Amino acid sequence: MTNPWLRGLLVPMVLVLAACAAAPPAPTAPGAASADHQAWWHAFGSTELAALVAEAQAQNLDVAAAAARVRQAGALARGADASLWPSVSLAAGASREGRWRGDAPVAGNAYAASLVARYEVDLWGGLGGLREGAHADWRASRFERDAVALTVTAGTVAAWLQTVGLRDRVAIAELNLADAERLLALVEARQRAGAAAPLELAQQRGIVAAQRRALQQLQREADDSRIVLATWLGRQAPTAPAAGSLVALRVPDVDDGLPSDLLARRPDVARAEARLAAADADIAVARAAMLPSLSLSGGVGTGGGRWRDLFESPLYTLAAGLAAPIFDAGRLASGRDLAVARKEELLAGYRASIVAAFADAHAALQALASLEAQRATQAEQEKQARRALAIAESRYRAGAETSLTLLDAQRTLYAVLDGGAQLQLARLQASVGLFKALGGGWGAQTASLAAAP
Repeated sequence: MTNPWLRGLLVPMVLVLAACAAAPPAPTAPGAASADHQAWWHAFGSTELAALVAEAQAQNLDVAAAAARVRQAGALARGADASLWPSVSLAAGASREGRWRGDAPVAGNAYAASLVARYEVDLWGGLGGLREGAHADWRASRFERDAVALTVTAGTVAAWLQTVGLRDRVAIAELNLADAERLLALVEARQRAGAAAPLELAQQRGIVAAQRRALQQLQREADDSRIVLATWLGRQAPTAPAAGSLVALRVPDVDDGLPSDLLARRPDVARAEARLAAADADIAVARAAMLPSLSLSGGVGTGGGRWRDLFESPLYTLAAGLAAPIFDAGRLASGRDLAVARKEELLAGYRASIVAAFADAHAALQALASLEAQRATQAEQEKQARRALAIAESRYRAGAETSLTLLDAQRTLYAVLDGGAQLQLARLQASVGLFKALGGGWGAQTASLAAAP
């Protein structure tokens, strides 16, 4: 006949194994990113920019906080996985009872040990819904981290482009200030020789002062831009880019016919979809809470006055409990209605994120097309402005033209050069906007790199 100790031990073990076999395996943890997005910032052809983006991804505090939220959600998902498995606990104890005084009976030494297994049967999918919802929240937190990383990357690239662009504009302003000062010296010489009126001298001095003030304004904006770049990088001190110019950067050349499925790369769309899946799971949990629940338990226990007595008379217990809600004043029903309304809200948000994704991509493509059309016009405008200034200066030296014409040609060229620098910056910034609108790079199949003029 089977030993009572072994028979009592096998019962809860069989219960544990059966429950383990019924529980589905836990899925693998989500990876470090929702998709293998292209390192799109390399498309601009700057090694310095690539290094700064890598630094921002490693040091930015918003990215670090988002990564911590992913770990929190992962811990909650693992806890939800554990709810589908039985719990097993082991307890052991020893005590001694003795007489302090008098003649009261005493028991002496006492030893006890017990092994208990508990399992809640997932009759209606409530525990499974908790698990699915936790994993959907985990995925949503991962996509949120990707969205933060994309925002930080795009912000870093945009801030770096802004800083380099302002440095280009400062260089143009310095050249124009030098030209204005050179022409001022010429006007002063002509005025001393009696060939120029005091009005001409005053006008040229006003031009020099105005250009010096414009230069100071651009220098201040450049300082502010370096502070913004340092913030994206997680640095405390302003960051000054290395020597370089926007003209040396490449501009991605994109066709209008980008496939719409590229918008599925956007982490905000994926995050909205994951949250919608979590809302579906919450509805299943709320509905299961309104139905009966079944729990099973089994245990083995033994005790005695000596250690060797623990194995002589073990006892086992088996129990099953069924509980059903009868009256709760509508609390469970209101929880279900809340979950349904929450899903409807998230569904609307999911649709809105898709609409916003298409709108962002369309706006970015339109901006690139418009700026590209302006590029040829701006190049011709700069060519003619340089020619007009050269002719005006030559005629002014020969006395065939007034200083007003020369001053007007000078102002025109400065405005054209500054506008050209701003146009180049706008083209590059629009490319950043398109990359961000598409959730990252669009890949080698749909994009090619063309050198910027």
